[in-house]
Amino acid sequence: MSDDSFVMEMCGNKSAWQIEVDGIDKVDLEAVGAKIEAAGYTIGIRTRLAWTFSGPAELTLYPSGKLLVKTEDKDLAASIAKHHVRDWVRA
Repeated sequence: MSDDSFVMEMCGNKSAWQIEVDGIDKVDLEAVGAKIEAAGYTIGIRTRLAWTFSGPAELTLYPSGKLLVKTEDKDLAASIAKHHVRDWVRA
């Protein structure tokens, strides 16, 4: 398993993707949220259960490190997933 491996699954409604980072089961929402905001996203809701962001896609970050990417564009979701793994969670 490499440091940038992840699983990307389409959600049932086909307009969102769930990103799970291999080997991560908990993240610091404050730290990861600040990195996502620094990448140009606007923070929406901030609770202990999830943070939301708006930008090229709508994002929901969970304490488990899972990221929900609301877009039908698989290439955009994959690009965001790579940022999530390399720049936001593991940086």
